[in-house]
Amino acid sequence: MKINKIIQSITLSCALLFAFVCTAQAAEEVKISGFTWPGYGFWYIAKDKNLAPNLEINYQTIEDPYESYNLVTADQMDVVSSTVEFSPIAAERNMPLKLVAFANLSYGTDKIVVAPGIEGPADLAGKKVAVVEGGLAQIYVAMWLERNGFAFDSVQYSNIIADDAFAAMIGGDVVASEFWEPYGSNVLKALDGSKVLSQSREDYWTSKAVIADGLYMNAKFIEERHDVALDTLRALYDAIAWWKQNPAEGNEIIAKGMKMSIEDVELVIGKDGTSLDGGLYIYDFMEAARFCGAAPGDPPFNQTNGQMREHYDLMSEWWLKFGFLETRNPYEKGVNCTLLKELYDGGYRG
Repeated sequence: MKINKIIQSITLSCALLFAFVCTAQAAEEVKISGFTWPGYGFWYIAKDKNLAPNLEINYQTIEDPYESYNLVTADQMDVVSSTVEFSPIAAERNMPLKLVAFANLSYGTDKIVVAPGIEGPADLAGKKVAVVEGGLAQIYVAMWLERNGFAFDSVQYSNIIADDAFAAMIGGDVVASEFWEPYGSNVLKALDGSKVLSQSREDYWTSKAVIADGLYMNAKFIEERHDVALDTLRALYDAIAWWKQNPAEGNEIIAKGMKMSIEDVELVIGKDGTSLDGGLYIYDFMEAARFCGAAPGDPPFNQTNGQMREHYDLMSEWWLKFGFLETRNPYEKGVNCTLLKELYDGGYRG
């Protein structure tokens, strides 16, 4: 009898061990990249709080988004968190990269900051303005110039990233720059007489959703690991929902993961989980689905259902003007909203 009990105990232990090993092996690795930015930190929350136990989330910090896009093309990256303007360029280059969702909207974190003595766009004519050429910063400055009656190419665009642009402003090498936080605030503190001429919380920019971050996926990842792609998207929105209820702890997780100060994280995404007290407005699942036209209703800030298509066309128009595109490629070649629709149709609400 005692031997039977021992055998039963060993059998049960082996079964439990087998189940544990199988569970561990069942976790699907998802390779995600993005640069150092609090708006991408929700992946750390998903991982820290085990919100997707069937996924092994591997977030890699890559400061150059083009490196991330190239890794997708080489089939070495599944998901990229980055700014939303790249999808028309990816479409023209036949890259297997699809914009699948808007992630957040710039809500004051982006600013056009000018040096002392510059009072308006007329004072910038022929002068150097720091932007990341081929990025949202350049589109923001160009649109702002045209809205104020000046040609988008009436300034000299200097291709300088934000931390170097800070030094360039202080040193007088450029007279203006498009900054995101904390660089904009740091310039205003360090350079007496500097001022903000435009910031992304203005109604025009929020309604147009010009300056935003998005989520890109490898087309092969979507097609060949479709269920994993759905789970990955669900994990992101579960993390956002968790953060909204636990902003203080969530911000600490993001600060630790991104190796940023808690003050800088709070400056960008706020302290109270509303997305209205920081510099970014974080889209929840329903807002992102509505922007993509994958769920009924309108997104926030007087945006319209399905505005993703209008945004894609707007980015295409500007890249044609700047010469980054030769042709206008179909929306479906750069954007895929079907994952959001599948989640919504399956009853998921975030």
